Amino acid sequence: MRFMVIVKATEDSERGAMPSTEMLEAMGAYNEELVKAGIMLDGDGLRPSKHGARVQFDQDGNATVIDGPFTETKELVSGYWVFEVSSREEAIEWAKKAPFRGGELEIRQFSVAEDFGEAFTPELQEKENQLREASAAQREA
Repeated sequence: MRFMVIVKATEDSERGAMPSTEMLEAMGAYNEELVKAGIMLDGDGLRPSKHGARVQFDQDGNATVIDGPFTETKELVSGYWVFEVSSREEAIEWAKKAPFRGGELEIRQFSVAEDFGEAFTPELQEKENQLREASAAQREA
């Protein structure tokens, strides 16, 4: 099972405050532990929302772009990991080991083909697999 572990933004992260050397060392050690355990598929930090944008769509599909910064930090993401684990409980146990003091993590399971039911036809699934393979090939090139 794949889970995204979402690091919620804080006032400090939105201000652009960089972590201390000690925190970077602790995060590096934690990431190393995740990699050695074979569960970390990806992970990274995100710049503050002042560098971002939101694209909102109305009912007709018209897009409106809203530039950051965004005011409500508890709804923002400042980083993430992608874990491959056997259960939600295992994802939680690994997340509890993160070296944070203050802050919040959110854990969300990735959807799989079966979650979409009959609407996700075999033809659509095959097309999705082809796109994933093409994307991976481009990254490797």
